[in-house]
Amino acid sequence: MNTFLLEIVTPERKVFAQEVNSISVKGVEGELGILAGHIPMVTPLQIAPMKIKVNGTEHFVAVHGGFLEVRKDKVVLLAESAELPENIDVDRAKASKSRAEQRISMADRNKQDHVDFRRAELSLQRAIARLKVSENR
Repeated sequence: MNTFLLEIVTPERKVFAQEVNSISVKGVEGELGILAGHIPMVTPLQIAPMKIKVNGTEHFVAVHGGFLEVRKDKVVLLAESAELPENIDVDRAKASKSRAEQRISMADRNKQDHVDFRRAELSLQRAIARLKVSENR
């Protein structure tokens, strides 16, 4: 089966570097599936879980925005942050999700600043991505 090198890089470190069979990510235009030999492209990503297939086994990574660059024989994901399932604190993610939901409901009632609402939305998306990835350990 054809493979390609996948590198997931954040400003702090390289999170993942391995030959993979395929990946599935959520771009701003929708879901993307990448196989070996995909045409070169660059696209911005949404906050969402990323699925990686290696020799028939699925792995998941919580990706918190960034860009995906597809090259001839390599895919580089430049993420604002990315977390492997074993690095996710589930209790902390649940607490973050709860806080974000409360802030969103308060913002709805109080018609607060759009910036506060957007921060709460992004926090909620990150917490949901972490929880989905941690469920697939």
